[in-house]
Amino acid sequence: MAILFGEKVKIISITQAQIAERLRQSYRSSNLPSTDGYVGRPTEHRNNPLKCAAVLVPLTFYDNEWHLLYTRRTDTLNDHSGQVSFPGGHCDAEDGEAEDTALREADEEIGLKAKDVQILGRINEIVTVTNYEITPVVGVFPWAYSFFVSTVEVGRVFTMPLNWLADPKNYWEFQHPKANHPTIAYHPYDGELLWGATARITVNFLNTILNKS
Repeated sequence: MAILFGEKVKIISITQAQIAERLRQSYRSSNLPSTDGYVGRPTEHRNNPLKCAAVLVPLTFYDNEWHLLYTRRTDTLNDHSGQVSFPGGHCDAEDGEAEDTALREADEEIGLKAKDVQILGRINEIVTVTNYEITPVVGVFPWAYSFFVSTVEVGRVFTMPLNWLADPKNYWEFQHPKANHPTIAYHPYDGELLWGATARITVNFLNTILNKS
């Protein structure tokens, strides 16, 4: 159940089954994916086909509340170095569905095994400045978990509580001078800065489970 106090959202209790049902109801209810804030909708990419990617949005429950798991990419990577992200990457030829891509990448990056993840559903795709259309796949995993982290790709694995993420005081939207659409950024949490496409996916997920448009 989601309780609203003015503009503040407090996730008192929501069950795994409720999350799965709300994901099912909302997926593809709109024909247009979201955007990370720097690019337009797919109609603006007619001459530049979008590349396929997927991320796992890892959800876990401990200390009497839900948390999302994130990674911070290492500073040595060529793309998005040092940024907070969900485990994920581009689709490989052998991947049958977005779920296969998300689970494969989560295993490669942090050692989260597919057998330990229960897929709940998808969030509507988003389009990024790097010309990817990303399918976010939500999955629940048990806590505590023994991760096996790829130190080449991942600098840190950490979680943020949904209650904190859902509080509007903790994030804002801004218009970059070179952007066509607003970008989302969160205030730092435990020294980590969540913004851009990952923040947009996070807010889309929260809006879905809270039944907000």
